[in-house]
Amino acid sequence: MTIRQQNILNAIVEQYAEVASPVGSSLMAKLFGVSSATIRAEMAELERGGYICQPHTSAGRVPTDKGYRHYVNVVAAEDPTEPSDRRVQKVLAARVKVGGVPERTIRNTVDTLVELTHNLGLATIGNQLYMSGLSNLFGQPEFIDGTQVKQVAQLLDNLEPWLREAAPNEPLSVYIGGENPIGRSAGCTLIISRFRSPFSDRSYIGTLGPTRQSYRDVMTLVARAGRELEEVLYS
Repeated sequence: MTIRQQNILNAIVEQYAEVASPVGSSLMAKLFGVSSATIRAEMAELERGGYICQPHTSAGRVPTDKGYRHYVNVVAAEDPTEPSDRRVQKVLAARVKVGGVPERTIRNTVDTLVELTHNLGLATIGNQLYMSGLSNLFGQPEFIDGTQVKQVAQLLDNLEPWLREAAPNEPLSVYIGGENPIGRSAGCTLIISRFRSPFSDRSYIGTLGPTRQSYRDVMTLVARAGRELEEVLYS
């Protein structure tokens, strides 16, 4: 993939997350200061590579799971604990510290992630999975289809035992669309941060949202939440 193609893919991922509609070549041409024909040629290469696709008869393109994975790998190579918006960083840090007992601290942090990311928030507390923000998740345009909602529900029903058995060991893990072990057709992305808590050395906090989301911001916030929780719970 060329640098320009990488930049075009990044722009498509970020624009699609913002507007929830396929991204056309004319918009990309304006962003990059080149002709629409040049953009169409580059988008055709990205499509042949499986990074973007054309839904139905729309003239625009949307990222595929492969495109999102490539984008996330690039984002993950950057520092995931340094949010672009320091105001949001301060809000998260302040909310984590106002918890009291560990369970309340974790719940409060999840609720804050829900507020800041507009996704469903979740965390393991002992042998239980605390979730908040279901209305955020099912309010997304992706989940109008009842079949997809059923897939999401199946994922949520099986998430806690899967986390306990699989015990992901990375500080930050991102499961995009079909990469999810359960509900692979749900069109969801699970972003989780591992942290130490009084309940377990492998506790998890994170979000579940549509594959169309602001990965850079959400990954940063989830990673930060895990770090802040560990610091507060063991300070």
